[in-house]
Amino acid sequence: MDIAKILEIGAQLFSQSQANTNGLSQGSIVSALSRLLGGDENGQGINFEQLLSSIDGAGLANVLQSWLGNGENHAISVDDITNIFSGSQLSDFANELNIPEQEAKTGLSEALPSMVDNASPAGEIAGELLNAVGGVSGLFNIAASLFGKK
Repeated sequence: MDIAKILEIGAQLFSQSQANTNGLSQGSIVSALSRLLGGDENGQGINFEQLLSSIDGAGLANVLQSWLGNGENHAISVDDITNIFSGSQLSDFANELNIPEQEAKTGLSEALPSMVDNASPAGEIAGELLNAVGGVSGLFNIAASLFGKK
C-alpha cells in the first residue's frame, strides 16, 4: 500500500473518531498527518523508522507488534500519543487543523493503529515502509530492538 493511501485511511479514521473534527476537510487532515510524520503536505519524506522508534521508545513494543502482525490491533490512549510525539509536534498538528490539542490527541489515538496496520497488510511490511526503515536489515534492527534482542 502506498503512503498516500495510508494517509487517506488515517485522515478518514481521524475524521470519524471521537474528536471534534467538524469542518475539517480530508485534504487538510492528510496534509497535517503527513507533516506530523515528518513529510511534506504531499506525503513525501515521511519517516516511518522514526515513527516506529518513537512507538517503541514510548514502551509500546507489544502494541506495535499487534499493529504490524495479523491479529487484532491493540488500542492506545491519549497519554500514549503524548509519549509517541513531542509536545511541539502535537501542538503544530493541532494548530494546522485549528483544533484543540486534546481533540488532536484523541483523533490520533484512534487513527494511528490502523495507519500502521495498513502499512503492513496481512502482516507483511509494505514496500514503502520497508524502504523507510532501511530495507530488510533495517527492519531486522527495529524488530531486534522491539523484542530486546539488540
